[in-house]
Amino acid sequence: MTTKIAIIGCGFVADYYMSTLPNHPDLEVIGATDIDQTRAANFGKNYSVPIYNSVAELLADDKVEIVLNLTNPRSHFEVSWECLQANKHVYSEKPLAVEIEQAEKLVALAKEKGLYVASAPCNVLGETAQTIWKALREDIVGTPRVVYAEMDDGMVHQMRYDQWLSINGIPWPYKDEFEVGCTLEHAGYYVTWLTAFFGPAESLSSFSDCTIPDKQTDVVLEPANTPDFSVACIKFVSGVVARLTCGIVAPHDHHLKIVGDKGIITTEDSWDYHSPVYFQDRITIRRKTLINPLKRKYPLVRKAPLSDSWKRKRSRLMDYGRGVADMAESIKLGIPNRLSADYSLHVNEIVLAIQNPVPGGYPYKLKSTFEPMQPMPWAK
Repeated sequence: MTTKIAIIGCGFVADYYMSTLPNHPDLEVIGATDIDQTRAANFGKNYSVPIYNSVAELLADDKVEIVLNLTNPRSHFEVSWECLQANKHVYSEKPLAVEIEQAEKLVALAKEKGLYVASAPCNVLGETAQTIWKALREDIVGTPRVVYAEMDDGMVHQMRYDQWLSINGIPWPYKDEFEVGCTLEHAGYYVTWLTAFFGPAESLSSFSDCTIPDKQTDVVLEPANTPDFSVACIKFVSGVVARLTCGIVAPHDHHLKIVGDKGIITTEDSWDYHSPVYFQDRITIRRKTLINPLKRKYPLVRKAPLSDSWKRKRSRLMDYGRGVADMAESIKLGIPNRLSADYSLHVNEIVLAIQNPVPGGYPYKLKSTFEPMQPMPWAK
């Protein structure tokens, strides 16, 4: 029996979801809506999906079980709150909310009503992330000590971003992206991995800045000084320390390096579910101990089952529907989903603390926590 879902927000990212939802036949999109009804109508035509005239009409449909909140990030709280009030489970695009108090209210309301609420990204459920996690559980690097994670995307403001289109021709919302900031948009891709691997964070120290305030000439950014660079040092309760850099100025680099007592494990890109995983052990030559320059490929737990249409037209090899599918299965089984409310809140708190450093440079103490996530069944 399929889980019936509806979409609020038919913009750029909605095409990414619709391209990978066919990977999950247990999910059925029964409708969508958008503040721009012309855009909604085109979405309905492209995907043969019925269109609701309003959010209220969508929420009044008793058949809708899960709502995908794919709206502007600054609308996430308001829309998700309305959905929860209407007794709908919610899967939101990142971030869960742009203020931690809002995210806390969403989680509290969901728990009060016995509903599920979760937030993207779901790439921690991908083959590369699950492979690295399996390698860590198998003690391949020994005790993990330090992690270096990069999430840099080059000088985006110098690129032809005004020509970036989704599969069905929806423009990349560059004004909103610059105003919300790359940290809230992208840091979560590695924060989700690190928290799954090493458990909750206990504290972090961060720095962020707007290095290029005049990115735009055709629109006015509000605010104009949202950070386009951030760096954080995160201490996890397990003792692991991670340095995460995020920005849209430095050259493209999505590498991850986990350093342990026995060696290091690396991968190239958290956005690619096929990204190879490598291991390099430590070797001793005379009186020196070095990292073996020869990389050994650690086999992926499985090949990512991506749809043919997605392979032909894609910018990232990610399955956007996987988090939704995990939520749907968990609802049926009556168990916590992997991207649980508490987990999503913790990730949200971390990325907000990175973008908004504590004045004076003092460490930020995390308030939220979560129960350990379970690996995907095919990765145990």
